Amino acid sequence: MTGTAVAVLCALAAAALIAVGSVAQQSSAAAVPDTDSLVGSLLRSPRWWAGILGDGGSYVLQVIALVFGSVLLVQPLLVASLLFALPLAAATTGRRVTRTTWLLAGALCAALAIFLLVGNPSEGTGDAAAVRWALPLGAVLAVTAAAVVVALLSPRLRALSFGIAAGILYGVTSAFTKHVTDLAEGGIGPLLTSWQTWTLVAAGAAAIYLQQRAFQAGSLTASLPALTVGEPLAAIVLGMTVLGEHLRTDGPGRILVGAAVVVMLVTTVALSRAQAADTPAETAATPDPAPPPETPRRR
Repeated sequence: MTGTAVAVLCALAAAALIAVGSVAQQSSAAAVPDTDSLVGSLLRSPRWWAGILGDGGSYVLQVIALVFGSVLLVQPLLVASLLFALPLAAATTGRRVTRTTWLLAGALCAALAIFLLVGNPSEGTGDAAAVRWALPLGAVLAVTAAAVVVALLSPRLRALSFGIAAGILYGVTSAFTKHVTDLAEGGIGPLLTSWQTWTLVAAGAAAIYLQQRAFQAGSLTASLPALTVGEPLAAIVLGMTVLGEHLRTDGPGRILVGAAVVVMLVTTVALSRAQAADTPAETAATPDPAPPPETPRRR
Protein backbone atom coordinates (compact mmCIF):
# COMPACT_ATOMS: atom_id res chain seq x y z
CA MET A 1 0.00 0.00 0.00
CA THR A 2 1.40 3.38 -1.01
CA GLY A 3 1.89 6.30 1.36
CA THR A 4 -0.88 8.24 -0.38
CA ALA A 5 -3.32 5.37 0.09
CA VAL A 6 -2.45 5.19 3.80
CA ALA A 7 -3.00 8.94 4.14
CA VAL A 8 -6.39 8.75 2.39
CA LEU A 9 -7.60 5.81 4.49
CA CYS A 10 -6.42 7.41 7.75
CA ALA A 11 -8.00 10.76 6.85
CA LEU A 12 -11.34 9.15 5.99
CA ALA A 13 -11.23 7.10 9.20
CA ALA A 14 -10.46 10.30 11.11
CA ALA A 15 -13.43 12.01 9.46
CA ALA A 16 -15.67 9.12 10.47
CA LEU A 17 -14.46 9.35 14.09
CA ILE A 18 -15.09 13.11 14.08
CA ALA A 19 -18.65 12.38 12.98
CA VAL A 20 -19.16 9.72 15.64
CA GLY A 21 -17.67 11.97 18.33
CA SER A 22 -19.79 14.93 17.27
CA VAL A 23 -23.02 12.92 17.24
CA ALA A 24 -22.28 11.45 20.69
CA GLN A 25 -21.42 14.85 22.17
CA GLN A 26 -24.39 16.58 20.56
CA SER A 27 -26.90 14.01 21.75
CA SER A 28 -25.46 14.23 25.27
CA ALA A 29 -25.44 18.04 25.33
CA ALA A 30 -28.94 18.31 23.83
CA ALA A 31 -30.29 16.15 26.66
CA VAL A 32 -29.13 18.65 29.30
CA PRO A 33 -31.91 21.11 30.27
CA ASP A 34 -31.02 24.80 30.28
CA THR A 35 -31.68 24.87 34.02
CA ASP A 36 -28.99 22.26 34.76
CA SER A 37 -25.22 22.65 34.79
CA LEU A 38 -24.00 21.81 31.28
CA VAL A 39 -20.41 20.99 32.26
CA GLY A 40 -21.38 18.98 35.32
CA SER A 41 -23.98 16.97 33.41
CA LEU A 42 -21.61 16.19 30.55
CA LEU A 43 -18.81 15.08 32.86
CA ARG A 44 -21.22 12.48 34.27
CA SER A 45 -22.26 11.24 30.82
CA PRO A 46 -20.50 8.08 29.53
CA ARG A 47 -21.78 8.83 26.03
CA TRP A 48 -20.17 12.26 26.08
CA TRP A 49 -16.84 10.76 27.18
CA ALA A 50 -17.14 8.26 24.33
CA GLY A 51 -17.49 11.23 21.98
CA ILE A 52 -14.38 12.85 23.45
CA LEU A 53 -12.47 9.58 22.94
CA GLY A 54 -13.67 9.59 19.34
CA ASP A 55 -12.20 13.05 18.89
CA GLY A 56 -8.93 11.87 20.41
CA GLY A 57 -8.76 8.88 18.09
CA SER A 58 -9.48 11.15 15.16
CA TYR A 59 -6.57 13.40 16.10
CA VAL A 60 -4.18 10.42 16.23
CA LEU A 61 -5.33 9.31 12.78
CA GLN A 62 -4.89 12.84 11.43
CA VAL A 63 -1.29 12.86 12.65
CA ILE A 64 -0.64 9.51 10.93
CA ALA A 65 -2.30 10.76 7.74
CA LEU A 66 -0.08 13.86 7.73
CA VAL A 67 3.01 11.66 8.06
CA PHE A 68 2.17 10.01 4.74
CA GLY A 69 0.37 12.85 2.95
CA SER A 70 0.22 16.62 2.66
CA VAL A 71 -2.17 18.97 4.41
CA LEU A 72 -3.81 19.66 1.04
CA LEU A 73 -4.60 15.96 0.70
CA VAL A 74 -5.73 15.35 4.28
CA GLN A 75 -7.71 18.50 5.16
CA PRO A 76 -10.32 18.28 2.37
CA LEU A 77 -10.98 14.64 3.27
CA LEU A 78 -11.62 15.61 6.90
CA VAL A 79 -14.44 17.85 5.71
CA ALA A 80 -16.30 14.64 4.86
CA SER A 81 -17.03 14.34 8.58
CA LEU A 82 -20.11 16.50 7.99
CA LEU A 83 -21.45 14.04 5.41
CA PHE A 84 -20.78 11.14 7.79
CA ALA A 85 -22.42 12.95 10.70
CA LEU A 86 -25.73 13.67 8.96
CA PRO A 87 -26.90 10.03 8.54
CA LEU A 88 -25.54 9.12 11.99
CA ALA A 89 -27.49 11.95 13.59
CA ALA A 90 -30.60 10.99 11.62
CA ALA A 91 -30.29 7.38 12.81
CA THR A 92 -30.02 8.40 16.46
CA THR A 93 -32.79 11.00 16.43
CA GLY A 94 -35.20 9.33 14.00
CA ARG A 95 -35.33 12.47 11.84
CA ARG A 96 -34.94 12.09 8.09
CA VAL A 97 -32.20 14.02 6.29
CA THR A 98 -33.93 15.98 3.53
CA ARG A 99 -32.64 16.30 0.00
CA THR A 100 -32.09 20.03 0.55
CA THR A 101 -29.92 19.32 3.58
CA TRP A 102 -27.82 16.84 1.62
CA LEU A 103 -27.37 19.33 -1.24
CA LEU A 104 -26.39 22.15 1.11
CA ALA A 105 -23.97 19.95 3.05
CA GLY A 106 -22.42 18.66 -0.18
CA ALA A 107 -22.01 22.20 -1.51
CA LEU A 108 -20.39 23.27 1.76
CA CYS A 109 -17.90 20.39 1.69
CA ALA A 110 -17.07 20.98 -1.97
CA ALA A 111 -16.56 24.72 -1.41
CA LEU A 112 -14.25 24.15 1.56
CA ALA A 113 -12.24 21.57 -0.41
CA ILE A 114 -11.91 24.02 -3.33
CA PHE A 115 -10.82 26.76 -0.95
CA LEU A 116 -8.03 24.58 0.46
CA LEU A 117 -6.93 23.01 -2.84
CA VAL A 118 -7.05 26.11 -5.06
CA GLY A 119 -5.98 28.59 -2.38
CA ASN A 120 -3.15 26.24 -1.37
CA PRO A 121 -2.14 28.28 1.70
CA SER A 122 1.61 28.35 2.23
CA GLU A 123 3.32 27.49 5.50
CA GLY A 124 4.58 30.42 7.55
CA THR A 125 6.58 30.84 10.71
CA GLY A 126 5.09 29.81 14.03
CA ASP A 127 7.30 32.08 16.14
CA ALA A 128 5.80 35.55 15.73
CA ALA A 129 6.35 38.33 18.25
CA ALA A 130 3.51 39.17 20.63
CA VAL A 131 3.13 42.64 19.12
CA ARG A 132 2.31 41.08 15.74
CA TRP A 133 -0.40 38.95 17.35
CA ALA A 134 -2.07 41.79 19.25
CA LEU A 135 -4.30 43.41 16.61
CA PRO A 136 -5.25 40.34 14.48
CA LEU A 137 -5.86 38.15 17.52
CA GLY A 138 -7.84 40.93 19.18
CA ALA A 139 -10.01 41.29 16.07
CA VAL A 140 -10.64 37.53 15.88
CA LEU A 141 -11.56 37.40 19.56
CA ALA A 142 -13.88 40.38 19.10
CA VAL A 143 -15.75 38.47 16.36
CA THR A 144 -15.93 35.49 18.72
CA ALA A 145 -17.36 37.67 21.49
CA ALA A 146 -19.92 39.14 19.08
CA ALA A 147 -21.01 35.65 18.04
CA VAL A 148 -21.46 34.69 21.71
CA VAL A 149 -23.58 37.81 22.34
CA VAL A 150 -25.79 36.96 19.35
CA ALA A 151 -26.15 33.40 20.67
CA LEU A 152 -27.24 34.64 24.09
CA LEU A 153 -29.75 37.12 22.67
CA SER A 154 -31.28 35.04 19.87
CA PRO A 155 -32.49 31.48 20.60
CA ARG A 156 -33.09 30.85 16.87
CA LEU A 157 -29.44 31.63 16.06
CA ARG A 158 -27.97 30.08 19.21
CA ALA A 159 -26.61 26.86 17.71
CA LEU A 160 -25.21 28.66 14.66
CA SER A 161 -23.61 31.49 16.64
CA PHE A 162 -22.08 29.26 19.32
CA GLY A 163 -20.80 27.03 16.51
CA ILE A 164 -19.17 30.00 14.79
CA ALA A 165 -17.54 31.11 18.05
CA ALA A 166 -16.25 27.60 18.80
CA GLY A 167 -14.95 27.15 15.25
CA ILE A 168 -13.06 30.45 15.39
CA LEU A 169 -11.42 29.49 18.69
CA TYR A 170 -10.43 26.11 17.27
CA GLY A 171 -8.81 28.08 14.45
CA VAL A 172 -6.89 30.10 17.04
CA THR A 173 -5.58 26.89 18.59
CA SER A 174 -4.53 25.67 15.14
CA ALA A 175 -2.55 28.87 14.57
CA PHE A 176 -0.62 28.38 17.83
CA THR A 177 -0.14 24.62 17.59
CA LYS A 178 3.02 24.56 15.45
CA HIS A 179 4.95 26.94 17.69
CA VAL A 180 3.85 25.20 20.89
CA THR A 181 4.84 21.83 19.39
CA ASP A 182 8.29 23.21 18.58
CA LEU A 183 8.60 24.52 22.15
CA ALA A 184 7.86 21.05 23.53
CA GLU A 185 10.99 19.75 21.84
CA GLY A 186 13.07 22.14 23.96
CA GLY A 187 11.78 20.76 27.26
CA ILE A 188 9.07 21.49 29.80
CA GLY A 189 10.56 24.84 30.92
CA PRO A 190 10.13 26.81 27.68
CA LEU A 191 6.75 25.19 27.16
CA LEU A 192 5.33 26.27 30.52
CA THR A 193 6.76 29.80 30.41
CA SER A 194 5.50 30.67 26.92
CA TRP A 195 2.43 32.89 26.59
CA GLN A 196 1.54 31.01 23.39
CA THR A 197 1.11 27.78 25.36
CA TRP A 198 -1.38 29.27 27.78
CA THR A 199 -3.22 31.11 25.01
CA LEU A 200 -3.62 27.80 23.19
CA VAL A 201 -4.88 26.10 26.36
CA ALA A 202 -7.36 28.89 27.11
CA ALA A 203 -8.64 29.03 23.52
CA GLY A 204 -8.97 25.25 23.38
CA ALA A 205 -10.89 25.04 26.66
CA ALA A 206 -13.24 27.87 25.62
CA ALA A 207 -13.76 26.25 22.20
CA ILE A 208 -14.76 22.93 23.77
CA TYR A 209 -17.24 24.66 26.08
CA LEU A 210 -18.80 26.75 23.31
CA GLN A 211 -18.99 23.66 21.11
CA GLN A 212 -21.04 21.91 23.77
CA ARG A 213 -23.30 24.97 24.09
CA ALA A 214 -23.84 24.83 20.33
CA PHE A 215 -24.65 21.12 20.52
CA GLN A 216 -27.06 21.78 23.39
CA ALA A 217 -28.89 24.51 21.46
CA GLY A 218 -29.69 22.59 18.28
CA SER A 219 -29.03 19.67 15.98
CA LEU A 220 -25.74 18.96 14.20
CA THR A 221 -27.20 20.50 11.06
CA ALA A 222 -27.40 23.82 12.88
CA SER A 223 -23.99 23.77 14.58
CA LEU A 224 -21.48 21.46 12.87
CA PRO A 225 -21.32 23.37 9.53
CA ALA A 226 -20.35 26.54 11.39
CA LEU A 227 -17.68 24.64 13.31
CA THR A 228 -16.40 23.09 10.08
CA VAL A 229 -16.06 26.45 8.33
CA GLY A 230 -14.96 28.63 11.26
CA GLU A 231 -11.79 26.70 12.11
CA PRO A 232 -9.91 26.86 8.76
CA LEU A 233 -11.06 30.41 8.00
CA ALA A 234 -9.88 31.75 11.37
CA ALA A 235 -6.60 29.82 11.16
CA ILE A 236 -5.88 31.16 7.67
CA VAL A 237 -6.76 34.75 8.66
CA LEU A 238 -4.27 34.58 11.53
CA GLY A 239 -1.76 32.75 9.36
CA MET A 240 -1.88 35.45 6.68
CA THR A 241 -1.84 38.45 9.05
CA VAL A 242 0.60 37.13 11.68
CA LEU A 243 2.57 34.12 10.50
CA GLY A 244 3.44 35.25 6.99
CA GLU A 245 1.28 32.71 5.18
CA HIS A 246 -0.45 33.52 1.91
CA LEU A 247 -2.78 31.92 -0.62
CA ARG A 248 -0.68 30.70 -3.53
CA THR A 249 -3.07 31.63 -6.30
CA ASP A 250 -3.86 34.60 -8.51
CA GLY A 251 -6.18 35.67 -11.31
CA PRO A 252 -9.00 33.19 -11.87
CA GLY A 253 -7.86 31.19 -8.85
CA ARG A 254 -8.56 34.11 -6.51
CA ILE A 255 -12.03 34.53 -8.00
CA LEU A 256 -12.70 30.82 -7.43
CA VAL A 257 -11.42 31.03 -3.84
CA GLY A 258 -13.61 34.08 -3.19
CA ALA A 259 -16.64 32.28 -4.64
CA ALA A 260 -15.88 29.26 -2.44
CA VAL A 261 -15.87 31.47 0.67
CA VAL A 262 -19.24 32.95 -0.30
CA VAL A 263 -20.70 29.46 -0.87
CA MET A 264 -19.37 28.30 2.52
CA LEU A 265 -20.98 31.20 4.34
CA VAL A 266 -24.30 30.96 2.48
CA THR A 267 -24.65 27.18 2.91
CA THR A 268 -23.71 27.35 6.60
CA VAL A 269 -26.40 29.93 7.30
CA ALA A 270 -28.90 28.09 5.10
CA LEU A 271 -28.37 24.81 6.95
CA SER A 272 -28.86 26.51 10.29
CA ARG A 273 -31.96 28.42 9.12
CA ALA A 274 -33.49 25.23 7.74
CA GLN A 275 -33.01 23.57 11.12
CA ALA A 276 -34.39 26.57 13.01
CA ALA A 277 -37.42 26.65 10.74
CA ASP A 278 -38.33 23.11 11.78
CA THR A 279 -38.79 24.06 15.42
CA PRO A 280 -41.80 26.37 15.09
CA ALA A 281 -43.48 23.92 12.74
CA GLU A 282 -43.16 21.13 15.24
CA THR A 283 -44.44 23.36 18.00
CA ALA A 284 -47.35 24.53 15.88
CA ALA A 285 -48.29 20.95 15.09
CA THR A 286 -49.01 20.33 18.75
CA PRO A 287 -52.57 21.50 19.47
CA ASP A 288 -53.04 23.95 22.27
CA PRO A 289 -54.70 22.55 25.35
CA ALA A 290 -58.43 23.18 25.46
CA PRO A 291 -59.43 26.06 27.74
CA PRO A 292 -61.08 25.07 31.01
CA PRO A 293 -64.88 25.18 30.97
CA GLU A 294 -66.37 28.37 32.21
CA THR A 295 -67.95 28.34 35.63
CA PRO A 296 -71.68 29.11 35.30
CA ARG A 297 -72.52 32.47 36.69
CA ARG A 298 -75.09 32.61 39.47
CA ARG A 299 -78.13 34.62 38.41
